[in-house]
Amino acid sequence: MKRRTFIHHSGKLLIGFGLLDALACQSTNKPTDLTMLDLSKATSGNTMYKLEEMTITQLQKGFQNGSFTISEIVQMYLNRIEDIDQNGPTLNSIIQVNPDALDIAKQLEEELKEGKSRGALHGVPIILKDNIDTKDQMNTTAGSRALEGSKPLQDSQVATKLREAGAIILAKANLSEWANFRANISSSGWSGVGGQTKNPYKLDRNPCGSSAGSGVAVSANLCMLAIGTETNGSIVCPSNNNGIVGIKPTVGLVSRSGIIPISVTQDTAGPMARTVRDAALCLGALTGVDERDAATNKSAGKALNDYTQFLKKDGLKGKKIGLWTGCMGFHFKVDEMVREAVKVMEAQGAEIIEIDKIITENVGQESFNVLLYEFKDGLNKYFDSLGANAPVKSLEELIEFNKKDDIELKYFDQDLLEKSQALGDLNSPEYKESLKKMLTAYRENGIDKVMNDNNLDAIIAPTGAPAWKTDLVIGDNYIGSSSSPAARSGYPNITVPMGFINELPVNISIFGRAWSEGDLLEVAYAYEQVTKHRRTPKFLE
Repeated sequence: MKRRTFIHHSGKLLIGFGLLDALACQSTNKPTDLTMLDLSKATSGNTMYKLEEMTITQLQKGFQNGSFTISEIVQMYLNRIEDIDQNGPTLNSIIQVNPDALDIAKQLEEELKEGKSRGALHGVPIILKDNIDTKDQMNTTAGSRALEGSKPLQDSQVATKLREAGAIILAKANLSEWANFRANISSSGWSGVGGQTKNPYKLDRNPCGSSAGSGVAVSANLCMLAIGTETNGSIVCPSNNNGIVGIKPTVGLVSRSGIIPISVTQDTAGPMARTVRDAALCLGALTGVDERDAATNKSAGKALNDYTQFLKKDGLKGKKIGLWTGCMGFHFKVDEMVREAVKVMEAQGAEIIEIDKIITENVGQESFNVLLYEFKDGLNKYFDSLGANAPVKSLEELIEFNKKDDIELKYFDQDLLEKSQALGDLNSPEYKESLKKMLTAYRENGIDKVMNDNNLDAIIAPTGAPAWKTDLVIGDNYIGSSSSPAARSGYPNITVPMGFINELPVNISIFGRAWSEGDLLEVAYAYEQVTKHRRTPKFLE
C-alpha cells in the first residue's frame, strides 16, 4: 500500500475534533501552559490549544487535574500530523500512523480513573523510527519498498518497554532507507516508501539521517518523544539539524531485538526529545536485560530505571571536561559557538581542557569492514525472524528486488548492499581483525585513554554543521561531525541545542566512557538550563 494512501486511510481516526487552524502551526519560543487551556474549544478554527513545546511534566499535570484526557491529547497530535506533516509544510516525517492509537489511549484513561499510573510515560504519545518492530496494524519497512506490508511476529523490546511504561506508539517515522546503509551517495531522510523528509526550520534543508523522521517529528511538535537508532551519527545528527536533544546510549543499555540492524557492535536505539528531562525520562523506560540481545547482559548492575536523579542545575560545577578541538575548523561560526559554550560551562564551575586527538591510529577502513560484514549477517537474521511470510528472505533477494523496482534505484544505487553481499560471514579473519583494531583504537587507546590521562568527566565537541540543502542528485553535503568516537567505541553521546546560524540550529555533543550516561546528563542538563537555546521551527520556505 502506498504511503499516502495508508495515512489517509488511517485518517478516519481524525474525524471528530477537526483539523487545527493553520495558525496553530505558527512558532512560539515559550512552552505553553496547557493545563490552563480549555480543550472543549480546541476545534477547527480555534487556535487556543497548542501542543507546541509541551513537556512530559506539563502533560502529566494536565492529566492529573483533568484539564484534558489522554484521548484528547492523542487526537490533537493526530490532527497536527495531518495538518503539518501531510498538508501545510508537508514535512514527510511520518510513514504511517497507528490506527489503534485512540483505542490504546482510552484503555490508559481507564487505568488513570482507577488510580493506576504506569509512571511518567503513562499516556505519552511517542513515534518510533520505522526500523523498529511493532506487532500491531503498522508495518515495519526500514523505508524499503521490499518490506511494504511486512508484519513482524512480535514487538521489539523497545516497543514492549514503552507499552509497559504506558506510552502510546502514535506512528512510525520516515528514515534514510535501511538506516542510510545502502547507497554510495544518498540524501538523508529519503526512502523508497516515505520519500524525502524536510527540515522544519527551512524546508529546502536536510533533516539529516538516518533518524530523520524521528528528529523532525519531535522538533515540529508532532509527538512528545521519538525513538531513533544510531550506528554512527543517526541520532545525534538529526538532533543537530532539527534543534532537539538526542541520547545515543552505551551499546547494550537498550535492547536491539526487533530492530532492523546494521551493526551488532555499534547499533543502539535512543530517545529524541525537546528537553533533556524528557529524554532522560524516556531513557529510563528503555533499559533492561533482554535475552534476545546478548549485549544487554553487560548492562546488569549499570542500567537505571530513572535517570532524572542526574538532572542538576549545578551539574557543571567541578566537572573536568575535554574540548575535542581536532574535529573543529569546518565552519567558523560553529567554532565561535563552541567557544561561547565553553565560556558558559566555565562560568558554571567546569574546567575545560583542549584535546587535539582522541585516536592516534587511522582505522577508518577497518570500521567500514565491520559494518559491511555485520550488515549482511544481521539483515539475513532479521529476515529469518519474519518467518515464512517475509517479503524478502535474504540480502541477495533484496538486491534483486531493487533492480526490478521503478523507485528504489531512481536516485541512488545500492553499492553498500552489494559490497556487503560479496563478503563472507563473521568467522572471516578479516572481520575479526578489523573489529579488534577498531575497538582497541576507539576504546582503550581512544576515549578511555584520553579521559583517564586527563582525569576527565566528559568530552565535548560540535555535533555538526547547520543543515545543508537537500539534493537528490548530488546527495548529502556533510562538512563536520564528531559522532565517530562514541559510535565506534559503543559509548554514550548526548547532543543538546547550542544555538542558531541563520535560523538553522546547531548542537553540542557530550560523550564519554561506557555507562557514563549519568555524568553526561549532569553536564547536558546544566548547560541546557543556563542557555535555553531550543526554538520552535517556523517552516521557512
